[in-house]
Amino acid sequence: MHVASPLWNGLTEPARSVALEVLYHGPLSRAELARRLSLSAGSLTRLSKPLLDIGVLSEVGIQPENRIGRPAVLLDVVPTSRFFLGIKLTGDEAHAVLTTLRAEVIASERAPLDRREPAEVVATMSGLIGKLGDRVDGISALGVSLGGSSTDNLTVARAPYLDWTDVPLATMLTEATGLPVVVENDVIAVTEAEHWFGAGRQYERFAVITVGMGVGYGLVVHDKLVASPDAGIGLIGHFPLDSAGPLCPMGHHGCSYSMLSIPGIRSSISVALGRDVTYDECLDLAATGHPAARRIVDDGGRALGRLIALVANLTMPNKVILAGDGVRLAHVGYDAMIERLHEDRDPRASRVNLDIQAFDFFEWARGAAVIAIQNYVLGNLHP
Repeated sequence: MHVASPLWNGLTEPARSVALEVLYHGPLSRAELARRLSLSAGSLTRLSKPLLDIGVLSEVGIQPENRIGRPAVLLDVVPTSRFFLGIKLTGDEAHAVLTTLRAEVIASERAPLDRREPAEVVATMSGLIGKLGDRVDGISALGVSLGGSSTDNLTVARAPYLDWTDVPLATMLTEATGLPVVVENDVIAVTEAEHWFGAGRQYERFAVITVGMGVGYGLVVHDKLVASPDAGIGLIGHFPLDSAGPLCPMGHHGCSYSMLSIPGIRSSISVALGRDVTYDECLDLAATGHPAARRIVDDGGRALGRLIALVANLTMPNKVILAGDGVRLAHVGYDAMIERLHEDRDPRASRVNLDIQAFDFFEWARGAAVIAIQNYVLGNLHP
């Protein structure tokens, strides 16, 4: 495995704008690309020709002929011109994916984290990086996401599931692998994946709610992620949703963690059954009509409907995306979720455009790869 040359770093800003527009929205005809960027046909030709010559763009086909004029040749990026790695760290596993420039997953690997010391985790990730990196001719960048925060995209300021504080993870990984590395909160990474290459791609305003070991929230407004140093804290994780709900470990009645998270659902149903149950077993029991499990999952569904309504009422998004490894709650508790969503919305309000994503830990890892892609094409990587 070797590090790919930083081809995009040598682009002028006008040329980068052309390449980025095609990356986001391609394939595009030259006429459409010029219209989007407010360029003349001559300027567009001048900027696009070098990009074609060096392999950033390629001609990929002909736009269907219209009534008037000649068929238009379409331009697109070459997705396999660059490859990226994304790793999602949990408290006990590392999930890794290899992707193209358009975040298409080519291969995936995972490994247990037998120990949580940073050096041990870096060694485990290096093994995954080696396995995936050997499948292609060069890796451009690596993204790592986790439940926690990084103020500079290099250092893990806080990662409670790993018991980390102020860990220089990017530097450690670069020293071990030679790759440029960027670190990001996992919910931000998933939101950016939906923004650039997913269900939010065509919307200038959308929200993401994630359900998993915790509950997360991301927002894009005016086609830009709403960022804050508080993003990695998990501010929505303990938002009150049901005053009669169960207690969370921090002593909150009916907060989003206790009502929606995987540990919250498992805890409530395990107590009701008098035995420990897995998350899938909880939802299987509810789906087959077990009284206690059905009640608890429906309570969770109603709480999720209230949270969706809250997000929709306050931010008025074009779309709300539900994602995360615990998103099956939205399927099994769907009727209760939709009922509460409607109750908490003004009847005159627009219907919420709700998109429930299929999701596993490799999707979290794909989000990390998108963060690497973004920083690579925008020229923000630290070698």
